Amino acid sequence: MTPAPAGLASHPHYKWHVVGMLWWISFFNYADRQAIFSVFPLLEKELGLTPIQLGLLGSSFAWVYGLSAPLAGNIVDRIRRKAAILGGLHAWSVICVATAWARNFPQLLFFRAAEGLGETFYYPASMSLVSDYHGKRTRSRAMGFHQTSVYFGTIGGGFFAGLIGQHYGWRWSFIVFGGLGILLGFLLHRLLHEPERGAADRSDAGTAAVPAAGGRMRLGDFLKTIWGTPTVLFLMAAFMCANFVALVLLSWMPKFLYDRFHLSLAMAGLTATIFAQLASMAGAPLGGWMADWLRRRTPGGRMLVQALGVFAGAPFVVLCGATQSVAWLIVALMAWGFFKGVYDANIFASLFDVVRPEARGTAAGFMNMIGWLAGGGTAPLVVGYIAQQSSLGTAISLAAIVYVAAGLLLVAGAAGFARKDTARVEKAVAGQAR
Repeated sequence: MTPAPAGLASHPHYKWHVVGMLWWISFFNYADRQAIFSVFPLLEKELGLTPIQLGLLGSSFAWVYGLSAPLAGNIVDRIRRKAAILGGLHAWSVICVATAWARNFPQLLFFRAAEGLGETFYYPASMSLVSDYHGKRTRSRAMGFHQTSVYFGTIGGGFFAGLIGQHYGWRWSFIVFGGLGILLGFLLHRLLHEPERGAADRSDAGTAAVPAAGGRMRLGDFLKTIWGTPTVLFLMAAFMCANFVALVLLSWMPKFLYDRFHLSLAMAGLTATIFAQLASMAGAPLGGWMADWLRRRTPGGRMLVQALGVFAGAPFVVLCGATQSVAWLIVALMAWGFFKGVYDANIFASLFDVVRPEARGTAAGFMNMIGWLAGGGTAPLVVGYIAQQSSLGTAISLAAIVYVAAGLLLVAGAAGFARKDTARVEKAVAGQAR
């Protein structure tokens, strides 16, 4: 691995510049995946798709994304993360453009699933890279700021895909977003640099920032370590639940608005995303700040902040599906979005508190597998089935039960296991550097 040039890496603000560059990549990561939901009515009309088929388009991405995440994470721990990040950006952007050539449901399903394969490398690589620039004192804030790109990307993908589709057809939505992503990859090639793995953790421990002596963790050893780290298991189960709820609202809210309130495609896509995502932009930095503060006082501090986010958001999930008023729906989306941001800021920061630096890419990959395969992969399809049997509003409201389950898992993990698991990682990092 080639580390960042000494002068650039030592610049006091470069670690925040890295977050800024990754912010733009993450923006297109989410804009590309969100775009399809805003053109559901066009796909339904042009290709004659059923609610189950529309649900499969959402689930297929999540299934491939989740199934390939552990392998992607393991690869990320063995190669330069810069290569994984920029290579993934080019791959999913090309696939996004190619989606415009789909002529029937099987072809559309293929491209949608393939995009999940391209995007699965990004989060393990980017979060691992950020964790080596930001230590215990700034990690949640850095990841919380990065998380705001998810919300901007979701808004941009939701609104502009609907707007472009409304005026030029759904195919141009994918051409525009994919083309811009390809250009961004070329622009950032010389600006993004690779840090030494574990640098920030060794700095926290007061030791020299040298490469880890133990090398990369083998997959078998990783699985044994994770099985022996209960906090990780609780975090992954909670992420599965939280991601289920997020995908319910993100995938079906545009159609819910289009059907129940008769909004245009562009306005349905915008309304479904902008209020929740703008509120999340406020919630994520606050959640990051709260977690960095509470983490200095208790090892499970980040998890407790996440639990606050899902518990407080659950009543507003119910309101989203139950209300007959656009005004109250907007209130519910904003409140849910704010508390979702509080949770989201700490998804990987909480995980990395109990995972050693050389295994963080793999850990993030497994986290994504559980969250997207068992959570996000089932949500669009389950909601599509319930909507076909009952109503879309009922299906959305029922998702609140899953949110409460996530909160209970987080509290149990923080109270019962976080202290011991965090101490084990800190001891291992300090021992590597001696």
